[in-house]
Amino acid sequence: MFLSAIVMMKNRRSITVEQHIGNIFMFSKVANAILFFRLDIRMGLLYLTLCIVFLMTCKPPLYMGPEYIKYFSDKTIDEELERDKRVTWIVEFFANWSSECQSFAPIFADLSLKYNCSGLHFGKVDVGRYTDVSTRYKVSTSPLTKQLPTLILFQGGTEIMRRPQIDKKGRAVSWTFSEENVIREFNLNELYQKAKKQSKPRDEGSEELPEGQAAAGLANGETKKEK
Repeated sequence: MFLSAIVMMKNRRSITVEQHIGNIFMFSKVANAILFFRLDIRMGLLYLTLCIVFLMTCKPPLYMGPEYIKYFSDKTIDEELERDKRVTWIVEFFANWSSECQSFAPIFADLSLKYNCSGLHFGKVDVGRYTDVSTRYKVSTSPLTKQLPTLILFQGGTEIMRRPQIDKKGRAVSWTFSEENVIREFNLNELYQKAKKQSKPRDEGSEELPEGQAAAGLANGETKKEK
């Protein structure tokens, strides 16, 4: 009953089935470890060792589906954001070891397929790998941080807003990374319409594909990944 109560509390912020199942397994392992230690300390140590070996060798799978996302490095992010002041960027600061980032990856990819255009671009940077980027943009990469993932909206190379927000004490304000929340908080529908009107001159003659056709084209192998 105690385990069920903990899982229910932790699952309130889960937005995918994978997150729900992951929380159940994780806290079940903790409960099993406690029971094994109560039964026999040697069995507890053996079980704990097996869990650590499993954690180190079986890493969660990374999202490999279609997306219109540019991946930045520590040397390219500032250059890309400053290259064209007319382009609006939505950049995800993530770390591969973060389960929240892994759960958000397909959601962010789907948003990029729906809203990417010549005036609105989507990008990602691995702050777990490029720690100087996390320092410059004030995104904590501590194992206990609640700032991963972080979404920042850039217009004219300048940060306009970010989620989760940071309070006066430097703590991240709790925020659920669902598709509906991102669309609402970042006004993606309005940004998309403005970006299409302010497209670069070389793109004015091109015709925007409807979302369904774009998604179909991506499913047929026409995905453009920029890394």
